Amino acid sequence: MSAGGGTKAIIAAFLANLGIAASKFVAFFFTGSSSMLAESIHSVADSGNQALLLLGGRRARRAASEEHPFGYGRERYFYAFVVSVVLFSVGGLFALYEGYHKIAHPHPVEDWYWAVGVLVVAIGMEAFSFRTAIKESNHVRGGRSWVEFVRHAKAPELPVVLLEDLAALLGLVFALVGVGAAVLTGDGVWDGVGTVFIGTLLVVVAITLAIETKSLLLGEAASREDREKIRQALETEPLVERIIHMRTMHLGPEELLVAAKIAVRHEDTAADVARAIDAAETRIRQAVPIARVIYLEPDILKTSQPSVAG
Repeated sequence: MSAGGGTKAIIAAFLANLGIAASKFVAFFFTGSSSMLAESIHSVADSGNQALLLLGGRRARRAASEEHPFGYGRERYFYAFVVSVVLFSVGGLFALYEGYHKIAHPHPVEDWYWAVGVLVVAIGMEAFSFRTAIKESNHVRGGRSWVEFVRHAKAPELPVVLLEDLAALLGLVFALVGVGAAVLTGDGVWDGVGTVFIGTLLVVVAITLAIETKSLLLGEAASREDREKIRQALETEPLVERIIHMRTMHLGPEELLVAAKIAVRHEDTAADVARAIDAAETRIRQAVPIARVIYLEPDILKTSQPSVAG
């Protein structure tokens, strides 16, 4: 997995969530708090999710085969989508159910200091994980806003870890408020309310991740900047009259397919056209190094042919 995959951030989140999950289960055992149980399952789900992201990165590195001639780069998109499903079902729906159950059948939080102590420590550990993810993301985010980065990043791992860590931090705050309100009022309903907030948050994050990774799975075009670089690389070749149409698609986060039909003059020889195509491919790869699969089809320009590039 490349730097764009944020391996350091994934490992940091994985180790943090394992430790946090264990401490939360201990706190739940002593307190009986539904918020703590929901947060415990949340951390277990997050740990599994980071393991899935690492597995996806490893499987995506397999060489192309006869059955999969364009390689396995999209495995990273598939496992990121599985993460969203796990977060929705194991994390979000479980928390909503547990919160409803606690509101319908409330009971006071026992030995509350366990819950508060674990939650405070967990917030510190999640903050460290979140800070690592932010630092890793800043290396590849460029001048984009955080919303743009999450929506348009071609490598899914960092956006997934960022949203998971943000959800984990907010979930811990919800749990702390819920437990605190239940202790102060003596009413266990507040513990259930905090759990419902945690479940709602996880469902929203999971749906967001599912939408974004679905788009990647279906096949996204190159970024606008990369498409413009490819277009300029083609148009600077003297023998290329113009681009009749162009299509791009990510085969993986670091592998781009470029297919274009280019217009050449009718008097150009086959050897001239072949040299022009070779030169154009070289220019494209220099301009956009991830453009590894390039197909250029020459055609004689017809006046009725529209020019389409995308």
